[in-house]
Amino acid sequence: MAVVRRRWDEPVPDGLVLWRLEIALTSHRWLMRLDFSDERVLAVVAHPDDAELLCAGTLARARDAGAVIAVCVACRGDKGQPQVLVDDLAIVRRAEMQQAAALLGAELFTLDQPDSELFDTVEVRRLLVEVARQFRPTLLLGHHPEDYHVDHRALSHLTEVVSWLATSPGFVTTSPPLETSPALWWLDLLQQQGPQPELYVDISGQLELKQRLLECHASQLQRGNDGNFAPLAELMRQQATLRGQQSGVIAAEGFTPYRAFKRTRAW
Repeated sequence: MAVVRRRWDEPVPDGLVLWRLEIALTSHRWLMRLDFSDERVLAVVAHPDDAELLCAGTLARARDAGAVIAVCVACRGDKGQPQVLVDDLAIVRRAEMQQAAALLGAELFTLDQPDSELFDTVEVRRLLVEVARQFRPTLLLGHHPEDYHVDHRALSHLTEVVSWLATSPGFVTTSPPLETSPALWWLDLLQQQGPQPELYVDISGQLELKQRLLECHASQLQRGNDGNFAPLAELMRQQATLRGQQSGVIAAEGFTPYRAFKRTRAW
């Protein structure tokens, strides 16, 4: 990715990613232009609506720039019942995520694991490594290690493991190993509960599409407003707007680059 640095007080061109650098006692914000055109971006998420909540705007922006995008959903969504119970919820949610993926223009992979029963096993590792080898990503988007949900935390660990194992010739699956490890960005935390993002992607032009993508998950829009959390559509907009305010745009999604041997890239 080519990087163009600009001072914060310069005019802002379209399609910028916002990067926050904190140096000594002074906070400096730089604008960086990330060229997604040659990227293959794979979002690895736990549940059918997680990508829409946390990274669909970035996926859409990457797609518009010429990237190839995909979403891998690990769990069936079978336990995410709204207040009015839905029969055959896993089947309903599969149809919802297929509709959202089609609207987004993303290839869809699933691991078909039961909700709240996602564990780091050799079988699940092989499933996820095979997804990575089939799609061959240059950039992975995965749940933050400090996320609130047990499935999110389990998948965060698995995504980190797979970012390494996918290149290993000794870890055999049907498809050949990757030549190089993809970079890995951790997703933001819902309701901003936890570490703050280090990378902000401007999704001002994708916010309405992000809303439409979330609306594909009709069974989940009935959740919330029950004393535990606000409706999901409201949560999504609050998060995108706040991250936008923090980074000087209308709406943004936040990420934290994972820094580890062979998973760190110069953008």
